[in-house]
Amino acid sequence: MAEKSTNSKKSGGVKSFIGGTILTDERMTRQMPFLVLLVVMGIALIANRNWSERTIRKIEILQDTLDELRSESITMSAKLMDASRPSEVAKKVEEANIGLEEPVRPPQKLIVHEK
Repeated sequence: MAEKSTNSKKSGGVKSFIGGTILTDERMTRQMPFLVLLVVMGIALIANRNWSERTIRKIEILQDTLDELRSESITMSAKLMDASRPSEVAKKVEEANIGLEEPVRPPQKLIVHEK
């Protein structure tokens, strides 16, 4: 007879699950805090993963922007170096008709004698 009572408890598991009486079972109510902990940890894990993926996407966008700005900076620096060569400056001064001329003599140091 003892075997029949244990078998009836095992077969009642599906009925109690479908009927909803499993939630009132003492064994199940003792495990509720653990189940709630598992659910909270699962939600935290999902939220952390979403936050991490969003942060990684932002980092990739910023990295692309940084690469573009770095290449633009190198290009502008090269143009500036080209435009600041003395021959280029002289050519632009002639085109602008400012009236400046390149000095023929090298600069001299002025010495003032005190009296």
